[in-house]
Amino acid sequence: MTFSQRPTSRRTVLTALAAAATAGAPVLGQLAAAAPAFAEDLEYPSNTALYKDPALVEGTTYGRRFKRHEKIDADLGAKAAFPRTAVLALHGGGIEIGTSELALGIAGYNPGDITPTSAPILPTTHDYFLFEGLLSSGNKALHVTSKNCDDHVALSLAASHLNVLSLHGCQYNQLGMPEPMVWPPSSDPRLAVVGGLNADFRAALVYEIGRAGFPVVDAFDPTYAVRLEDFNGSHVTNPCNLTMLRKGAQIEMTTELRQSLFGDSSSRSKRASTWNQSNGQFEAFRDACRRAIATVEAGQPIL
Repeated sequence: MTFSQRPTSRRTVLTALAAAATAGAPVLGQLAAAAPAFAEDLEYPSNTALYKDPALVEGTTYGRRFKRHEKIDADLGAKAAFPRTAVLALHGGGIEIGTSELALGIAGYNPGDITPTSAPILPTTHDYFLFEGLLSSGNKALHVTSKNCDDHVALSLAASHLNVLSLHGCQYNQLGMPEPMVWPPSSDPRLAVVGGLNADFRAALVYEIGRAGFPVVDAFDPTYAVRLEDFNGSHVTNPCNLTMLRKGAQIEMTTELRQSLFGDSSSRSKRASTWNQSNGQFEAFRDACRRAIATVEAGQPIL
């Protein structure tokens, strides 16, 4: 069935949502009710298709941010380091909440204070790329499956780094995990699923995230591999695997896990202002990822 044959198309809903956002008006209830009318199979086939949609306006409907850290080697007799790891949030903002803020944190920056001249808040920095949904509602319509990402900046960052850590969000009931839960407390739906083709990176992430107190599994663990096949980040065109080594890592985080990283996760502004009001949960998860990156990089000397 084509877009035009559906009673409510993605473009119809997004045009109205974008218009409301531009006008500064609240999104109308009927628009929210119409959102389920476009199904998952109507997802944009690529970033190119999304960027070309006249119903969408960069800066209003969606936004993109990235940072490459300048490195210079002008000394013929010395060897300078270069950034080995990039952090991606391909579905940030309101699409998969918390992923863009966490990406900024892992990259070494304050998620609530990012400007072109922002200084890092941590001693080690990483390059990053964010694609963010900016609508007050209906951001799921801006989702592009990772394997179909063709954003030039995201792909160039991946291709110029030894490692990529890509952050994603999911719902616990999508994972098909066994009940009751296999970790205490038994009612805890928080879970991080670590995927990607870099087995060493996965192992470091699973170890550090678990040591920090978060429920975590390796998507390739034989106990869960069949259940988590759709969440294992194994596709060769997934940007996390388009690195210089042709392998990388990604983390799928359940909604409850992502919400627990903020004092208030209900909006972009609230997440930006309360990332450091979660009883240390944001910092603990951020630092676990940074330790895993450091472990992997320690085994990758610059040639």
